[in-house]
Amino acid sequence: VQLQASGGGLVQAGGSLRLSCASSGHTSGRSFSSYTMGWFRQAPGKEREFVAAIRYNRHTVYTDSVKGRFTISRDNALNTGYLEMNTLKADDTAVYYCAAGDGIILSSIRRAGAYTYWGQGTQVTVSS
Repeated sequence: VQLQASGGGLVQAGGSLRLSCASSGHTSGRSFSSYTMGWFRQAPGKEREFVAAIRYNRHTVYTDSVKGRFTISRDNALNTGYLEMNTLKADDTAVYYCAAGDGIILSSIRRAGAYTYWGQGTQVTVSS
C-alpha cells in the first residue's frame, strides 16, 4: 500500500486548506474501505502528534486542538482520504502525514505505531 499526501501550502491565519491522501496498491482481500486512515503532524523541534482519524465505519476521532475546525473524511470509491482544515492558526504549522492501518482498535487510534502505512508528508504553513 502506498499513500500520497497533497494539498499543503502557505495560508494566512484564519484561512483554509484541504489535504488529500491517495491510497494505492490495495489487494482484493483488503480494500481501502477496511482501513483506518489517520492524519498526524510534526512541527519543527516537536514530536509527531495525532490530528484526526476515520475508521472503516466512518467513526471519527480528533485531537482537542482541532475539534470544530478540522474535518476528516474519506471517499472509498476513490481510495482517498481528506482533511479539511478551517480557521487555521499559526500553531497548525507543521508537516502533515497521512497514515493507514488495518484492524486498529479504537483505544490505539491516536498512536502512530498503530499505523502500518505512511505518506511522505505535506507542508502546511500558516502565517500570522
